[in-house]
Amino acid sequence: MSATLVVKRVEQLVGGALIALIMSMTVGCKVGPDYKRPTVNMPESYRQTLAPDIASASPTSSIADEKWPMIFQDSALQRLIQEALANNLDLHIAAQRVLEAQAQVGIARSQQLPSISGSVGYSALQIPTSLAGTKNDGAPANSFYRGGGPSASAAWNLDFWGLYRRQSEAARADLLASEWGQRATRTTLIQSVAEAYFNLRSLDAQMAITESTIKARKDSLQLTQALEQGGAGSLADVRQAEELLHAAQANLPELRRQIVIQENTISVLLGHNPEGIDRGLPVEEQPHPQQIPTGVPSQLLERRPDVQQAEAKLAAANARIGVARAQYFPQISLTSLGGAASNQLNAIATGPNAYWYAAGSISEPIFDGGRIRSNYRLSKAQEQEMLLEYQKTILNSLKDVSNSLVSYKETRERREEQSEQVKSAADAVRLARLRYSGGNTSYLEVLTTDTDLYSAQLLLAQAQQQEAASLVLVYAALGGGWQ
Repeated sequence: MSATLVVKRVEQLVGGALIALIMSMTVGCKVGPDYKRPTVNMPESYRQTLAPDIASASPTSSIADEKWPMIFQDSALQRLIQEALANNLDLHIAAQRVLEAQAQVGIARSQQLPSISGSVGYSALQIPTSLAGTKNDGAPANSFYRGGGPSASAAWNLDFWGLYRRQSEAARADLLASEWGQRATRTTLIQSVAEAYFNLRSLDAQMAITESTIKARKDSLQLTQALEQGGAGSLADVRQAEELLHAAQANLPELRRQIVIQENTISVLLGHNPEGIDRGLPVEEQPHPQQIPTGVPSQLLERRPDVQQAEAKLAAANARIGVARAQYFPQISLTSLGGAASNQLNAIATGPNAYWYAAGSISEPIFDGGRIRSNYRLSKAQEQEMLLEYQKTILNSLKDVSNSLVSYKETRERREEQSEQVKSAADAVRLARLRYSGGNTSYLEVLTTDTDLYSAQLLLAQAQQQEAASLVLVYAALGGGWQ
């Protein structure tokens, strides 16, 4: 074998070994812990001691599996929610945060790849002829110099310890957290619109009750005035009737104020200027299922956006431990530079005018005042903080479900009892007015029963709103509304 072939063979082996070394460095180990979901002690069922009738025919089915239009069947409310999902500014802000996180993923991933840049340069220099000297033949030397050409450079920080891969891992987890944050904002928006709408319809009902009460009390005032003029009644009865009328009329300004405030609140949720809001079903006609499928608590880990967001933040913090850990180890980088230069354009590409440079370096921190160690401790502490936040979010989710289930049952029972109270109070008013018109009782009995009826009717409207709102809370607590 000739010497030339031996040299070429050695060059091939060295080149292959160098490529293998570079490849091994780029896919080397990743220091730091790999993320694993923490073990969570979830109960087998929700706390329903106070609401035993809230159950599910299927242990795994849940009302949260339903799309929100199946839960909120009022067509006006559905239109409001659709408009809010399209125009709400908080939801748009959350969407922009997702785009920001996507860009951060691209930035982090780019650090794993080499960077290449190119340039073209040209320079000219004129020096005084007195400094240029003379040629061998005595003629003046050239005092004007020019030249230039294209050049390219490359740099690559090899990710042997997984520094940049861990950064990309953290960025992807942050992106996932922002996406779950957007879904949590969507759920909160649907909840806020529904609750505000039910509150508005309750205020509308209270306004209608007040206006009906004012009409009835005007009729009662006319009756007492007629009886007083006929000698069958007293001026005291007239004054008491006037008192009832003014008491009801005094509630109108406050109800009008609250209605406008509630309409303005809904308008902002819809993403437009304050204005009137379309109405649909009365609050007493909103659908209320007797039984609510809840599923099992472990489903909250996958269904609740806030729980998923907390876990994604935990995963990001876990990846940053590896980033901090990699700072302890040597950083390996490769650099190169190449190009061509000539004072004649047609000669730039010729071999004699080409140049190149290549280098590699390994850097290892020797003394940094404890910065790397403190940064590593910081990342560990932040990961523990995110773990506690994750556990806290799960506990709060279980609390939300239990509270909402009990609230739904108790508000329904309260509304049912309040309905019966209104029926009894209305009959008591009817009997008292009959007795008063027949001269068998004083107007004080009418005043008392009428006041009780008006209060009971207002409380019923509020109870109907609370029952409707409690269904919203159950749906949101179980993780519905973001799909």
